[in-house]
Amino acid sequence: MDFQEIAIKEILTVTFTLFAVIDMVGNIPVLASLRMKMGGEIKSTQATLASGALMILFLFIGKQFLDLLGLDVQSFAVAGSIVIFIIGLEMVLGHEFFKSDGNAKSGSVVPIAFPLIAGSGTLTTIMSLKANYSDINIFLGILINCVVIYVVLKSLKWIEKGLGPNGMMIIRKFFGVILLAIAVKIFGSNISHFGK
Repeated sequence: MDFQEIAIKEILTVTFTLFAVIDMVGNIPVLASLRMKMGGEIKSTQATLASGALMILFLFIGKQFLDLLGLDVQSFAVAGSIVIFIIGLEMVLGHEFFKSDGNAKSGSVVPIAFPLIAGSGTLTTIMSLKANYSDINIFLGILINCVVIYVVLKSLKWIEKGLGPNGMMIIRKFFGVILLAIAVKIFGSNISHFGK
């Protein structure tokens, strides 16, 4: 990484792009329903570190890692979209697909850190940003987003309290549909390349 290439404008562009893709604000209802399954607790630090580490890892060795496994970005995106689709279905229909193991540690990593926060969309975006921006600016953009992720996860209970049970239910169903749409979009745009 070349510290000479630090540019505030690039950092801001990368930060806002990742913020939109990660969509922590939109994920609040998903996180709230997952928190209930995990015994009422999400390990904020663990989920933030795991998702941050995944994003940084993908920034530097994403392409090589997928090549090593004989996978392409499209296959990766299709797999991630299926998991996101199932989470969206849960939110809309109220049926449980992901069985609760009551373990906040494992739940904080899967499905929260991956694929919810550092999912295929986020990791694919990071690889796309590499084409236009220097690694140091993408790295700093990831760090800023990690702070946002941590703050949202830490204040989940407070946000839930502010919205109330009815507000949470309405938002959960609304964002469930949004999540389904995102999953379908990721699936649709990548399935044509699948297995090629």
